[in-house]
Amino acid sequence: MSVPDWFGQGLPHVWLPYTQMRTAPPPLPVVATEGSRIKLADGRELIDGIASWWTACHGYNHPHIAEAVTRQLRTMPHVMFGGLAHEPALTLARRLTALLPDALTRVFFCDSGSVAVDVAMKMAVQFWLNKGVSGRTKFLSFRGGYHGDTFAAMSVCDPEEGMHSLFSGVLAKQIIVDLPTDEPREAAFEAALDADADALAAIIVEPLAQGAGGMIFHSPEVLRKLRRAADRHGLLLIFDEVFTGFGRTGTLFACEAAGVVPDILALSKALTGGTMGLGATVASSAVFEAFASDDPLHALMHGPTFMANPLACAAANASLDLFESEPRLQQVAAIAAALARDLEPCRELPGVRDVRVQGAIGVVELGSIDDMTALKRRFVEAGVWVRPFRNIVYLTPAFTISEDDLKRLTDAIVAVLRAGAG
Repeated sequence: MSVPDWFGQGLPHVWLPYTQMRTAPPPLPVVATEGSRIKLADGRELIDGIASWWTACHGYNHPHIAEAVTRQLRTMPHVMFGGLAHEPALTLARRLTALLPDALTRVFFCDSGSVAVDVAMKMAVQFWLNKGVSGRTKFLSFRGGYHGDTFAAMSVCDPEEGMHSLFSGVLAKQIIVDLPTDEPREAAFEAALDADADALAAIIVEPLAQGAGGMIFHSPEVLRKLRRAADRHGLLLIFDEVFTGFGRTGTLFACEAAGVVPDILALSKALTGGTMGLGATVASSAVFEAFASDDPLHALMHGPTFMANPLACAAANASLDLFESEPRLQQVAAIAAALARDLEPCRELPGVRDVRVQGAIGVVELGSIDDMTALKRRFVEAGVWVRPFRNIVYLTPAFTISEDDLKRLTDAIVAVLRAGAG
């Protein structure tokens, strides 16, 4: 295929994510996006099944978000958040806390999901230090979990997942157990807490759906168990809703489904409707009060340069407008029903271990994928953008995707897997 000059001239100078640059095929040159479509330089269009890593919840190029960002660009693209404040950030903080459980009252802005998790962890450790409690510096997290690629976030990811195993000798040692989804796992979880509670600052979990660790789902009751255990041992509870926040699992936030209020909650990805990077770590009043002091060393000493970027905050406010004015959660429910119906034929295919759906997340789990590159190529040939990982083929489409485009995605998965996973 012919490629534009900018592609051939620029590709030798970039370093791509999660890619062995020596052996991987080149990326596909994209020239435009619209709705749930990705337009390639050669004229082809792909139906996007994963909403650009789960971010573009309203589809690409939503005019309301574009207009809000354009207005903000003309007025104030950026100003530092140290010693200054601006309307888009303060409005966004007020709106987020109004949507979240009442106890979550303070928003610390940053620039990505990984950093939002790092800030949550830093808050938890300093919470105890500010209270004069030393030694509570570790975290309990769960196998199958993924919290990001920065060093603190990596330390609470599944250590055997593979993406970060190379750094096992460098990362802080955390306590990582199975989610308490049954009696044996619950007993092991409780035993870990009994043994190490005095060393723990917090428990951290992706509520309802563990994303990049394998698209693993658990029930709301598991979250209630975590809340009870955290309270029993006097620990903080952190929900990483970078993936699950803003409707992906069926409610606006996953914590709603369980009726559980975490002490700290991390957000990113769909926060700006998939337009630009922004993260937020939202803390309870009780956590915030541990930092309120006459001692300057009790302040949270963290401040990303582009935190609360006005352009990103304007995009996020416009995204929240759309959740208020358009039927996003009803669309998620319709997507869930379609995914459950139209991926079900995969269950009978050779090599398929499981088919599962949670909100606008559809998963086909295979025993293995022998040739990942070939499988990805076959999806592109079928006209869809689906990015399997490990042994997982999944869909996380835009909530605004048309019924026809969603059916083309599910049909492509059934057809490609029926022909063989590679």
